[in-house]
Formats: sequence, C-alpha cells, structure tokens
Amino acid sequence: MGAKKVYDFLKECGTFYIATVENGDQARVRPFGALAYYEDKVYIQTGKSKNCFKQMVAYPKVEICAMAKGGGWIRVAGTLVLDDRKQAIEYVLDENPSLKRMYNSEDGNCAVLYFKDATAVINAFGKEPETINF
Repeated sequence: MGAKKVYDFLKECGTFYIATVENGDQARVRPFGALAYYEDKVYIQTGKSKNCFKQMVAYPKVEICAMAKGGGWIRVAGTLVLDDRKQAIEYVLDENPSLKRMYNSEDGNCAVLYFKDATAVINAFGKEPETINF
C-alpha cells in the first residue's frame, strides 16, 4: 500500500524532478512526468539512448522531489531496477499514452524502471513528515 500512496502523490504533482549521478561525482537533475503503478511498484520511464538512463544504470540510487498543488512536497530515495519485460513496458506506455509517439515495447529504446528499497517522505507546512518505506 505504501508504493500506491507514493504513486498517487507523485501523479497529483504531475512533474517531478529526478536526481542522478554522472561519472560518480556530479549530480544531474531533470524533470520527469512518466509514471506508473504496476505490480505494487512505482515505475518511471525513459529512453535507453538518454544520458539519464546511462546514469541510472551506472549509479542506480536516485532521488525524486516534487511539489503538490496544495503545497505539500515529497522526496523519494531508492534504487532503480530495469524491467525489460514486454508487459511492464506496455503497461507503463498505456498509462502514459503520449509516450507512444516516441516509444514502443519492441523499439529497444524504451526503458521502464521501478523503485526498490525506497523511502519517501511527504511533508506539508505545519504537519509532521510522513515516512513511507516501499
């Protein structure tokens, strides 16, 4: 249930920012929006040809930050795991139909990754932080 709550919060935010590591010593942050909840896991999507994917493979520990429209925010830290299964790729693409203009499950470029050993902290001004391990 924890992963679903994290997914719902991120989905409400729309855009989230993901931090990766380049060459072991330089942080890189970029906006993402593709998200799915599949098999009780939070998935993201990118292209295998992109630098962010190469960074995620080399240094799979990443962090996400996003702010909700109501003023709360979330930070998610964890390890990304590549899922090359066709059904996982198709599910993520079905949940994010705008991606189908650029990717498909057989193009060899579409990468879907899920969080494991992750911790999310949801904050809101005037409230105690909520920690979710998933």
